[in-house]
Amino acid sequence: MTDAAVSGGVFETVVPAPLGGERVDRAVALLTGLPRSAVTELVSQGRVSVDGLIVDTRSRTLVIGQTLRVDVAPPVEDGPRADSGVEFSVVYEDPSLIVVDKPAGLVVHHGAGHRGGTLVDGLLARFPELGDLPAAGAGEADRPGIVHRLDKGTSGLLVVARNAEAYHSLSGQLRQHTAGRHYRSLVAGLVEADAGVVDAPIGRSPRQPTRMSVTRGGRPARTAYTVVGRYREPFEATLIEATLDTGRTHQVRVHLAAIGHPVIGDDRYAGAVPRPSAVKAALPGGRLFLHAFRLSLDHPDGGERRTWESPLPSDLSAVIEGLSP
Repeated sequence: MTDAAVSGGVFETVVPAPLGGERVDRAVALLTGLPRSAVTELVSQGRVSVDGLIVDTRSRTLVIGQTLRVDVAPPVEDGPRADSGVEFSVVYEDPSLIVVDKPAGLVVHHGAGHRGGTLVDGLLARFPELGDLPAAGAGEADRPGIVHRLDKGTSGLLVVARNAEAYHSLSGQLRQHTAGRHYRSLVAGLVEADAGVVDAPIGRSPRQPTRMSVTRGGRPARTAYTVVGRYREPFEATLIEATLDTGRTHQVRVHLAAIGHPVIGDDRYAGAVPRPSAVKAALPGGRLFLHAFRLSLDHPDGGERRTWESPLPSDLSAVIEGLSP
């Protein structure tokens, strides 16, 4: 169908008549066989071009006869590298695991638009032995020791495996839902029930593939919550404790938005809910009022149940202090 060539990890073709007027992400997916999520990442990395110009939006439409070029092979420099300049707190460490208190704004591992300065880069500077884990069959090369993650705008506790045995033990606990992960979140509006459970499958949004949503074809997901406090001034909000029974991408954010109470600061899933001026002043764009404050698990060495807690960060505490019942 196309006059295409692949050389050195580069796909190049002249846009044929059937793809004239088609979105660039859909066209690239059709021509290369890559999933749309992978194509979205290629676009965000500046690795898709049309007639020599970098494509800056995946919804751009193509014109018959244009030259479409895709750098399919990932750049060599994409791998994590030790970076002692990455700031984060280690609340506990032993030969098997590391418990990190991740600050908001720090990305856990490399991905679209994040090729350095991640938590993984910082961990490799402090714990270089983590770099040997992928070769031992414990995790992927770009996220050695990582068994779960927190979103960039979320703060709090995260466990990292320090050897292969711990990696498999911790991964198993997360997969079997025996690890306890508890969040504090301020959500929009007054949550009526004192406690509840959101049991709804989560998958890629059919309308916006870069977002997650409650969808019939998604994976099972379950979030329990209890109300800690309700506030009416200067805006209506509820402080809750959310507990994950599963660990889907953006699970707390998607589930709370689905019941009409999106996380404060979460512009992605808030829909038409406005960001209060008091929140704009206290939290920078991208900062979610979502904090992983408690983590419980069976220690890989011996099975003893261990629990760690992290106090609410000062930026989130400041928001609560400005509210009244």
